Amino acid sequence: MGKINIFEISFGNGSGVYYPGNAVDGHVTVELKEPIKMRGIRLQFEGKAYVDWSESYSKKPRNYSATEKYFFHEDLLFGIWPKQGSETKELPSGRHTFPFQFILPLGLPSSFEAGTGYVRYTVSCNIDRPWKIDHTTLRPFTVIALLDLNQQPNCMLSLRQTKQKDFCCLCCKSGPVQANFSIERKGYVPGEAIKLFAEISNGSDKIMEKSYVDLKMVITFNATTNIKIEIRDVARVTRPSIEKYSKDTWSGEELVIPPLPPSFLTGCKIINIIYMLQLTVDPSGLGLDLNVPLEIIIGSIPHVSVAQMYQPKLSPPQTMALGTNSSPTDTENLYPNPPPTSAPILTPYSFGESTIGHYKMTEGYNEYTFTTGKLEYSPVYPYYNFGLTAGAPPEGCSKS
Repeated sequence: MGKINIFEISFGNGSGVYYPGNAVDGHVTVELKEPIKMRGIRLQFEGKAYVDWSESYSKKPRNYSATEKYFFHEDLLFGIWPKQGSETKELPSGRHTFPFQFILPLGLPSSFEAGTGYVRYTVSCNIDRPWKIDHTTLRPFTVIALLDLNQQPNCMLSLRQTKQKDFCCLCCKSGPVQANFSIERKGYVPGEAIKLFAEISNGSDKIMEKSYVDLKMVITFNATTNIKIEIRDVARVTRPSIEKYSKDTWSGEELVIPPLPPSFLTGCKIINIIYMLQLTVDPSGLGLDLNVPLEIIIGSIPHVSVAQMYQPKLSPPQTMALGTNSSPTDTENLYPNPPPTSAPILTPYSFGESTIGHYKMTEGYNEYTFTTGKLEYSPVYPYYNFGLTAGAPPEGCSKS
């Protein structure tokens, strides 16, 4: 970085996790090996959603995109604004610390990253040097919007569905395969185990290779003139094969929900999320699967009756992402307390990284800017410490 030894953004709570209405505070540190002339140092807070994809029609690609802006705020930490001219000021060598604070608006959607689109919140700082390469440092942060299951109608009602399929072997029609799939309720939070119940009757002369239940995230991206739907499998539980003319029963096998954004992505108009549990009966050889779907709601705040049920089993909060070997520590100074909700009991929770993956944050920067900071990022989401361990997602990720 030449004359610049340190150029970084630090958050006051250390974690970079906030709720709508919270104050994002911290400081920018600039350490110079020698004095630098510059027009100024500017800090920018930005929140927006963006979707973008291409499709081919008659070998001609067509691009679809949409943007939704939530806020943009800029502060001058040192020097002058660009509109005031090209005059430069000299920042002496040594370490300089510039504090900042910004109040997040209410009603923001949760952070979300999915390649085709995102809801993203960032703080960036720019050292503006006329006729020279600018220096920029970037720090994304996570916003958690609360979806309180106590406010969701029917979230405690059980769900059930039955489907059947006939299989054919050449010209002969085999008997049907029927599956009854049910769960105890519709609403859950990350960290909870969904108990799975199913009765599968294989009346055919084909072996069913296996049956499994996937938790599917169904993402709808809305551009101005088109939509795109992606389906991602984020967790799976599997049972073994079912012989010809026999039955198999799921008797409460558990699928633990990993850290995920809440259903609906409330507050965002160009990205929507729903979650489906799907029981699949997979025949050996040729033949289409039998699929039995149930739509569930994943919230941020558990229903009070569920919180009371788990209360004796609660473990202390964890500060690190799931899957690490860190020991429990106090989270009070790392994460903000959520706003008041209708739930009288808020069970201990930690924050775990999204299961979808990490994404690059280099959009909007070019050869005229030297960019540093946290350029690879994954949002984090509340994960309730019910003493359960989230299983690994299925290999790969199905999309359509």
